Amino acid sequence: MSGIATQEPVRPRFPPGALVRVRAWDPPGHVRTPFYTRGHVGEIVQVIGPMPNPEEMAYGRTDRPPVVVYRVRFSRRELWPEDPDPHPDTVVVDLCEHWLEPAEEGAR
Repeated sequence: MSGIATQEPVRPRFPPGALVRVRAWDPPGHVRTPFYTRGHVGEIVQVIGPMPNPEEMAYGRTDRPPVVVYRVRFSRRELWPEDPDPHPDTVVVDLCEHWLEPAEEGAR
C-alpha cells in the first residue's frame, strides 16, 4: 500500500476558462500557494486532476483525501499593477482547489 487514501472520485469545481480568485489567506504552516497570487484573479487553463495534498504530505499525513489541482493563468498586470512595463506577459501557477473561489465571491 502506498499510504495514500482511496476515496470517492474527486470532481473539479471549476472548468477550464473559469475566472477564479486565490484566497487572501495566510494559514500557519507549510503552504504551496505563492504569496504574490493571493487575492488576485486568474483563469483556469487546465484541470490537472486530483493529487495528494502537498500541504498535508509535508507533515507526513498521507492518509488525507486528494485535492484537485488547477493550472491558473494570471496577467502580469493583475499581479503587479504598479509595473510600468507594457508587455502583456502572463504567469501560470499550479494551485490546489481549496485556495480558489469564483472570482465574483471575492470581489474587491
